Amino acid sequence: MTAHLLTINRQLQSHKPKRILLVEDNDVNRMLLSDYLSYCGYNVQSLSNCSNFFTIVEKFRPELMLLDLKLPDIDGYSLLEQIQQKPDLSKIPIIVVSAFAFKADQERAMKLGAHRYFVKPVNLTSLIMTIEDELACHCI
Repeated sequence: MTAHLLTINRQLQSHKPKRILLVEDNDVNRMLLSDYLSYCGYNVQSLSNCSNFFTIVEKFRPELMLLDLKLPDIDGYSLLEQIQQKPDLSKIPIIVVSAFAFKADQERAMKLGAHRYFVKPVNLTSLIMTIEDELACHCI
């Protein structure tokens, strides 16, 4: 598994970095995940809240989003609904990374447009492999 991740890392670094928007309010989680994604060769923009979410999305033009559901200024489910109402944004794959572990939470997020759902703490190798799968399937 580690060898596979190193192969993916080399492949990522040989191409133009894919843009990932990370929305996570916990400072430590956001920093660690952002650093790890950057190490893996991604161009990462991170937000701790959603006050300027749509402005950042317009400027940064992410190819994938990682979204926590418990945010200080908006419910992650509400944000998913707002994203789905915008045709240009609804095409961007969203992977939820949340501490909400109930099946109902996962089902609700998926119905609202999330492509994948990870429960914290996240297996980073699985997350990177999922990101790569989503980026390969959803060329924007």
